[in-house]
Amino acid sequence: MIFIKKIIYATTVLFGILILVFLLFQFFGDPAKMIAGQSGDKKTLDNIRKDLYLDKPKWKQFLYYINDVSPVSLHSKEEIVAKNLKGVFIGKNIKLSLKFPYLGKSYQSKKEVRLIIGEALKGTIVLALTAMFFACFVGITLGVIAAINKDSWIDNAAILSGIAGISAPSFFMAILIAYFFGFVLHDYTGLHLTGSLYEIDEVTGEKYLAIKNLILPAFTLGIRPLAIISQLTRSSMLDVLSQDYIRTAYAKGLNKRSIILKHALRNALNPVLTAITGWFAELLAGAFFIEYIFGWKGIGETTVDALEKLDYPVVIGAVLCSATFFVLINLITDIIYRKIDPRISE
Repeated sequence: MIFIKKIIYATTVLFGILILVFLLFQFFGDPAKMIAGQSGDKKTLDNIRKDLYLDKPKWKQFLYYINDVSPVSLHSKEEIVAKNLKGVFIGKNIKLSLKFPYLGKSYQSKKEVRLIIGEALKGTIVLALTAMFFACFVGITLGVIAAINKDSWIDNAAILSGIAGISAPSFFMAILIAYFFGFVLHDYTGLHLTGSLYEIDEVTGEKYLAIKNLILPAFTLGIRPLAIISQLTRSSMLDVLSQDYIRTAYAKGLNKRSIILKHALRNALNPVLTAITGWFAELLAGAFFIEYIFGWKGIGETTVDALEKLDYPVVIGAVLCSATFFVLINLITDIIYRKIDPRISE
């Protein structure tokens, strides 16, 4: 029952986002003129408007829009071929479709938005996963060390670092880190101000993996979740270490390392797990500034580039993709947390 309620809630949120995006799209100007350019004649503009349903009333445009982006929809044979829809289609003339959402085509490249978003999403996922792994490993380690050395200089330093990490704006840290490590210390670090996961060899023209370009954006993106995870781990560990069963373990003469890792840390990770999954959704949806500043090819960089070129189908596709990931990951987080901690009810 709880799962069904969460699904309904997630669906409602996504539907609200679809309405908001559609309304915003109405203020972006005439899509037909953006596609045809200034030299487009009336016949060309009319054909484009017909293809995009712009010759229909607004309420019909909205229904067509929902039908296109919905995974479950109805489409004619002609539409399936014209839009190159991918999925399972049942029926004769009008087919019931279980498909990938159709997001239209780019005004600039004429390429399907679905393909553009798919290529960019790989870079964002790699960046977010790397940043979260870094934040988890360092954050949990610092939190445990601070907890077992409570009120020492190590604990105080961890607290101050956490406050600084939470308070510092991401875009400011990105500029500072890019300039310092990618420019001032470039001769020592070998890192560049900008770069993507894949680069092109200037001699052979072949694409190769450039892992070093991942270091600075992943480090910058991971600073805030690292600070929060370390503080949560410290607080949770202090609470667990004060429990009777931990004192009993010490009284029995168990190894301190075993007590910390096997008994205390395992029970202290519940709230940390929630933070990790929640922040992963934030990283996927909030890497825009980081990707743009470091020139990292991902959803954020693609969206900003599309905004500069007034390529609104790409912008809308990126917003919908980010919103969908955010809603789904938070839904999964809630379900996982309820499984881990049965005390949480309705």
